[in-house]
Amino acid sequence: MTRRGIVLLRHAKAEQPDQMADTERGLTPRGHSDAAHAGRWLVSEELWPELVLCSPARRTRQTWHEVSAAGPQVPTRFEPLLYGGTVRDLLTLLQKLDEPTGRVLVVGHNPTISYFSALLDPAGASDSGLRTCGIAVHEFTGDWSGCGPEAAPLANTYTARGANAG
Repeated sequence: MTRRGIVLLRHAKAEQPDQMADTERGLTPRGHSDAAHAGRWLVSEELWPELVLCSPARRTRQTWHEVSAAGPQVPTRFEPLLYGGTVRDLLTLLQKLDEPTGRVLVVGHNPTISYFSALLDPAGASDSGLRTCGIAVHEFTGDWSGCGPEAAPLANTYTARGANAG
């Protein structure tokens, strides 16, 4: 059986300008910094992905750009379903992954990204969900098609604010 990893990353801190389309909101300076730290954490924990599924919104693309500077290039798919999609949509994307893929990074939005983490491991879920630029790492053994509710226990977490304090 093959070991699989699902790394869920909520986008970093985004701007809140008036009269701008939500999909066009970019990262704040802190958001850029937090995302760069998150990338270095993924490398240090040996959690670098083989594939990235990223929402096409500007803030998620910028988050991945900052994270990606820390490690080698990997294939990236910008998935419209990750912006405004449901937990079921995200589960379907994962269940259809190519079997050779061992670890996938999903860069998305709340509440879906936090709800999805809770779906994979209800006992490991935080009541407050993922903070901006927070990471939840889930692992399971089997085929991607077998990924589902309560199938991937929480193995590790990262919170940008905690990493940058001090």
